[in-house]
Amino acid sequence: MCYRVLIVVTLFTSLAGTPHAAAQTTSKPLSPMEAAATMRVPDGFKVTLFAGEPDVVQPIGFCIDDRGRLWVAEANNYPNKKAGLHDRIIILEDTDNDGTHDKRTVFYDKLEYVTGIEVGFGGVWVMSPPNMYFVPDRDGDDVPDGEPIVLLDGFGTHANAHNLANGFAWGPDGWLYATHGRTNWSVVGPPGTPQDKRLRLDGGLWRYHPVTHKYEWFADGTTNPWGVDFDDYGEAFCCNCVNPHLFHMIQGAHYEPWRNRKSSQFAYQRIKTIADHLHYEGKSWTDSRKGTAKTLEMGGGHAHSGTMVYLGGAWPKRYRNTVFMNNIHGKRINNDVLKRRGSGYVATHGKDFMFAKDPWFVGVTVAYGPDGNVYVSDWSDTGECHHTRNTQRTTGRLFKVVYAEQGGDATKQGTARRGVVNVAAMTDRELVEQHLNRNDWWVRHARRVLQERAAAGRLSDEAVGMLISMIRSQGDVTRRLRALWTLHAIGKLDAPMPATLLADENEHIRAWAVRLELEDRAVSGDLHARLVSMAESDPSPVVRLALASGLQRLPFARRWPIAERLAMHAEDEDDQNLPLMIWYGVEPIVPADKARALKLAQTTRIGIIRQFIARRLAE
Repeated sequence: MCYRVLIVVTLFTSLAGTPHAAAQTTSKPLSPMEAAATMRVPDGFKVTLFAGEPDVVQPIGFCIDDRGRLWVAEANNYPNKKAGLHDRIIILEDTDNDGTHDKRTVFYDKLEYVTGIEVGFGGVWVMSPPNMYFVPDRDGDDVPDGEPIVLLDGFGTHANAHNLANGFAWGPDGWLYATHGRTNWSVVGPPGTPQDKRLRLDGGLWRYHPVTHKYEWFADGTTNPWGVDFDDYGEAFCCNCVNPHLFHMIQGAHYEPWRNRKSSQFAYQRIKTIADHLHYEGKSWTDSRKGTAKTLEMGGGHAHSGTMVYLGGAWPKRYRNTVFMNNIHGKRINNDVLKRRGSGYVATHGKDFMFAKDPWFVGVTVAYGPDGNVYVSDWSDTGECHHTRNTQRTTGRLFKVVYAEQGGDATKQGTARRGVVNVAAMTDRELVEQHLNRNDWWVRHARRVLQERAAAGRLSDEAVGMLISMIRSQGDVTRRLRALWTLHAIGKLDAPMPATLLADENEHIRAWAVRLELEDRAVSGDLHARLVSMAESDPSPVVRLALASGLQRLPFARRWPIAERLAMHAEDEDDQNLPLMIWYGVEPIVPADKARALKLAQTTRIGIIRQFIARRLAE
């Protein structure tokens, strides 16, 4: 991440975004308690201090385990690769459930350059370029079973101190997702992998499977994404530190801006941000570093970190499926509202959610927990990434934003209300029942624990039956999707169910059935015929997007019939995603079969596909 902070002058803004106080000239931070007390949030909310220095310093990222504890990655080395200070993982726990940590455990303190952390499958997943590690703790005693295991190496550190591979998040499909900066491109593989067998990650989003240990590129582009999260329909979103600030991440997509890299050489045009607004004034993102009153009114600046799509269930309904992200220069949390448009979304500017008075506030990670309330990490520094970086090494805070009023969308959050959280101790039946919880924190942890048990051969047939019944009988499509994703994650999405789901009445079920059927890239003749038919006649742009995205997972010969039918939908010509996604799938097969490509150029009803085929043939 790029730590861009205005060093001395800070304008504190009201919830309406209008500066209401004179510029502050202090060179010292507020105390941790005062920083929490002076934060501005909407009526009904309050901010408390969960932890502050010296108990936590340099919190580059955190995750929440099955017991509701925060695992915090402390980046003491930044911005120097080997500064002599050991990066560290600590565990912070609130044993008496009063909103403040009262137990601190150092789990591991010999990392080089930590940028991301997640827990699960009997250990801790750590991004510490140039390596991705797994630190085993099979017995759960908070003591590593041994030294970190290098899963992948070759992550880039060659260009600068930021734009690195970074944070992790468990996806709804059972994969571990992570974002990746554009400047420090990577060529990754397990240790010892020959150079020509390695995967180049050129920025964007990638993923790793915790059971099969497969790893793959997911979407290419952006500049410096930091954090990925998923909405109720399983769609991925990333905020970006530079340039446009929010993207809907589609598998196989190429995103702005283009860097003249081989990975997108023939993309020709890349998908734009879904945001219909900027958080700064001026033509260039560098203009926002001036911190003008207009920029503060518009959202605070260009630099964003941490992506949270709120699904916590305890906050008012208006916040569900909206995106929260830290605005670094603006010392606040922005809130973008997602609205469906065509095959994707448009994000409009909601009211900025939280404002920090502390001049050192640098929000990094934001995530909701088992009670549906939200934790925010504060790097707490004065450094500016293009000049002086990381001037302070002894500060760091974690805040908790709580919706204090009763009502709203608040619901019973299982045992979390009584301060007892231990998802891993639940029975299989209880884990499946959690799939109906309004707080998706419980759903995600339940899914991962079921996936762990399935991988170990300890999952009951009852759980599988309950999930199948949930798909068939639930009236809420989001609950059906949850069960569908979990069945896939545990390897129990067996025939004939996928074929049945391809004809489901709900477009999101059909679209995910396509995505999951194509995950292993093995497509039978009957399935291929079905996909061709759907490409021709399915009325949903969401389903057609899944088909267009899936083209890249098919052999060349299997792509043509689907692409030819998708290219006949004139109604998709102005869609923000479909013409380009079809092109990304078609581009590699154009030089392989020039005659068929020329025929497609003559028959397609989407102009940009005709234009790009001609250009590719000419080249």
